Amino acid sequence: MNIKVIKFGGSSLANDENLRKAAQKTIQFLKEKQKAVVILSAQGKTTDTLLTEAKQLSKNPNKRELDMLLSVGEQISISKFAILLNEMGYKAISLTGEQAGIITNEDYTQAKIQAIHPYRIWQELEKKDVVVIAGFQGINVQSNITTLGRNGSDTSALAIAVALEQKECYIFTDTDGIYDKDPNKYSDAKKQDIISYEDMVVLAQSGAKVLHDRCVRIANKYGIKIIVQSTFNDNKGSIVQE
Repeated sequence: MNIKVIKFGGSSLANDENLRKAAQKTIQFLKEKQKAVVILSAQGKTTDTLLTEAKQLSKNPNKRELDMLLSVGEQISISKFAILLNEMGYKAISLTGEQAGIITNEDYTQAKIQAIHPYRIWQELEKKDVVVIAGFQGINVQSNITTLGRNGSDTSALAIAVALEQKECYIFTDTDGIYDKDPNKYSDAKKQDIISYEDMVVLAQSGAKVLHDRCVRIANKYGIKIIVQSTFNDNKGSIVQE
């Protein structure tokens, strides 16, 4: 089975127009006789909005309940994306972190993935064109929902690529690659066609928001190539690799 693991960030899903663009990017892979496992973030600023609402009720929200709340953002994204793909003629199903078999420790709001049991993912790939999975979330041994911390969907995507024994993962975002500095602030910013895992970790830790350093460390450990491209154009992107 020829599979592509793909992740879309929140800005790529911010509204219905962007959702359609993300769907078209996914369909490009399907037209090449491939199946897709798509990991999604929450739409736009949904997570920030939910966090603000929680803090209006409590200055120090219970972390277990906060994870229950914040996980809703990704579930909205995956259900809408699956609805859209089915309407466009492609068989798609959405899965929460729990349904996808993502097991974490018990550190609410900053959980670490301990294992992924991808049986359900494989079962659905036999019947569907696309399996859409909620990023940023999993479940602990107490059957409670946990979240992985900000930008945790990147980590979800790379961990799922490992579990499915894939050697590359596509990350679609609102920029067309990785730059040596913020292209929105510096006109002389240069795009990196290829960047090493080590250099990408340094960039991520110094504030670059394209990739989370945890996902890059996973990619480095398992030799997974990260391909960063734009949801909104067809420009050549950047590759993170050895």
